[in-house]
Amino acid sequence: MGAYIGALDLGTTSNRFIIFDREGRIVGLDQKEHRQIFPNPGWVEHDPLEIWENTQAVIQGALNKTGLQGSDLVALGITNQRETTVVWDKTNGRPFHNAIVWQCTRTADICRNLEKTYGQDGFRQKTGLPIATYFSGPKIRWILDHVPEAAEAARKGTALFGTIESWAIWWLTGGPQGGTHVTDVTNARRTLLMNLETLDWDPEILEALEIPAGMLPRIVPSIDPNTWGHTLRTGIFQATVPVCGALGDQQAALVGQTCFQPGEAKNTYGTGCFLLLNTGTKPVVSQRGLLTTLGYQMRGQKPVYCLEGSIAIGGALVQWLRDNLGLIRTAAEVEELARSVEDNGGVYIVPAFSGLFAPYWRADARGVMVGLTRFANKGHLARAALEATAYQTRDIVEAMNADSGVALTTLKVDGGMVVNDLLMQIQADVLGVPVVRPKVTETTALGAAYAAGLAVGYWSGFQELTRNWAQDKTWEPAIDAARREEGYRYWKKAVERTFDWVD
Repeated sequence: MGAYIGALDLGTTSNRFIIFDREGRIVGLDQKEHRQIFPNPGWVEHDPLEIWENTQAVIQGALNKTGLQGSDLVALGITNQRETTVVWDKTNGRPFHNAIVWQCTRTADICRNLEKTYGQDGFRQKTGLPIATYFSGPKIRWILDHVPEAAEAARKGTALFGTIESWAIWWLTGGPQGGTHVTDVTNARRTLLMNLETLDWDPEILEALEIPAGMLPRIVPSIDPNTWGHTLRTGIFQATVPVCGALGDQQAALVGQTCFQPGEAKNTYGTGCFLLLNTGTKPVVSQRGLLTTLGYQMRGQKPVYCLEGSIAIGGALVQWLRDNLGLIRTAAEVEELARSVEDNGGVYIVPAFSGLFAPYWRADARGVMVGLTRFANKGHLARAALEATAYQTRDIVEAMNADSGVALTTLKVDGGMVVNDLLMQIQADVLGVPVVRPKVTETTALGAAYAAGLAVGYWSGFQELTRNWAQDKTWEPAIDAARREEGYRYWKKAVERTFDWVD
């Protein structure tokens, strides 16, 4: 029997394959970026075939680096960028269109028309979600409206829809030769099409969006001893590895951070930022712009629910400073540049590049840079960019505290940006609570590994996983309350300047 678990992390900017041991330590990994395609302002696409090719490459790369074989893996877990939408031909695996990425705003007209009929919260009671460009359902409708070949295939029953984990699982388990077409509850939850009570596709919402039920995947638990399929001996693993764990990336980070008790929360700092609070086995309906979402589900058990606050632009703002403005050569340089100044010099950046997500939900918003004077320099811009992430997180925490009735006392953090010590200190200062980074910061991939490992009995249960978690560093707040509140007051003023930009 093999000794390791494989985790496929299909992110917004790159694909990674990470191999973990029983203690949750990284044995080996490989990573490859894929193209970000921007056909029009506000539109974002990925090439699904490039993602599949890179998936194969990183699996092979990680195995080669460690000297392991596919047969050394006892199970495979998958985590993925959520909401990103692929529609493909099941007879040959060819996508009918590029994947429409979660950040894309092209479905604004579809959403506005739905809002006229149902109101922005017309589906919230069933789904826990507002009508927004963020979610997959309107993206499916856009493809069916604009790609005649996809619409015809949907009518004939040869078109399949999936989020990125569905696309990968289908290929890993055989593709056109009988690949399994499934999605786990956490990803299905983000489509705007799944009913929270039944954990199945909602027929009334499908009818409202005119989406044929036959193109949708079967909804399965995140942690599933009833294996969905196996990799092929003729494929990249050269072995039959069970595929039995899948979680949307933010839910995977929640599991990787072992937030198994109600009241525990984590924030992931990646392309966007996503704060999840475990609310237990009953969904809490937000009154303040947060999303009611599924955290995870093990087959045979009640699902665990969360409140989620979603921020569209986190690390992507640092990429923008690098790629669009040329202020830095690498993302890591932003910390040194931000440290070159004592404060933000009165500059605030609100990166509403795709509108504002939680708690505002303003598709009409666009990015602003305010408070500029001749005193401001590139160091102030770098610091304002880091502060934008911290302040957006505070917006979420304020709403979450009010909705849940429980004040956050500690924030567990993970994701690519947490290597930035200055950002973590700014975050503690802005929130006024300690910020804790774990030893293994690859918690998204770790959560996917945990899901698959629990499914096959590699780990005995949640308690064993909790014992694996270890703290690396804690940042305590280092500014007084008056200064904290003054900064937040200016931030709120800056946010208001983003509203009503798009008519």
